[in-house]
Amino acid sequence: MKKTITAILLLLLAAMQLDAQVMTVQNRPYTDLRPFHFGVVVGMHLQDIELMNVGPQIVTGEDGTTAEKIITCDQDRWDPGFTVGVLGEFRLNANLALRIAPAMYFGTRHFTFMNLTDKLENGQPITQNQELKTAYISSAVNMIFAAKRLNNVRPYLMGGINPMVNLSGKDNDYLKLKGYDMFLEVGLGCDFYLPFFKLRPELKFCYGLGNSLDTSHPSKLKDQNMVMYAKSVKEAHSKMVVLSFYFE
Repeated sequence: MKKTITAILLLLLAAMQLDAQVMTVQNRPYTDLRPFHFGVVVGMHLQDIELMNVGPQIVTGEDGTTAEKIITCDQDRWDPGFTVGVLGEFRLNANLALRIAPAMYFGTRHFTFMNLTDKLENGQPITQNQELKTAYISSAVNMIFAAKRLNNVRPYLMGGINPMVNLSGKDNDYLKLKGYDMFLEVGLGCDFYLPFFKLRPELKFCYGLGNSLDTSHPSKLKDQNMVMYAKSVKEAHSKMVVLSFYFE
């Protein structure tokens, strides 16, 4: 997906440069004068999460003995997902707009736990894996600052917040995320005015502002062998890189 994002950015820059060299007939010249309009959005994203490990922890065995364990956890790759939603945009003035964009984000996170205390016969740490499927309902509120339209292109910058409700997570997972999160969003995009609609590719970066980890989850696990892995993480901050296509 990284190669796809790079290719799209290069195409955007090439299209803007080519369009700027020649004055052309404007498509949909009055579309930006509407006080309010709707649209739809589809896209893809990469999910990551910053995990803060607790370090050494004291684990009580079934026989009542205690031992010190060191377990680390990491999401060892950026996992892809897809996005679909709608939008409503209010025109504030010639350059500013307020956009509200309810959407759903679907994806999967892959966690790897490494028990650095207990080793296999070959000396390698014992590892455990977890696939955490994610499904978020979001309602982003963004401010858009757009440059002056040039022919049929118009670049812009955007920023805002995106509260999300997490619909996923199982009670028997090692890690479980909270049912809500709040993201800060910043990004850039460009409007392309086509004969029948406006196409808006947009690349944005999202960072979770709060601890998204459900810290009460380990106490609810029935399998005591899972508890030391669940307690190996004390804080988590979600991150996403989102490539969206708005049709307005």
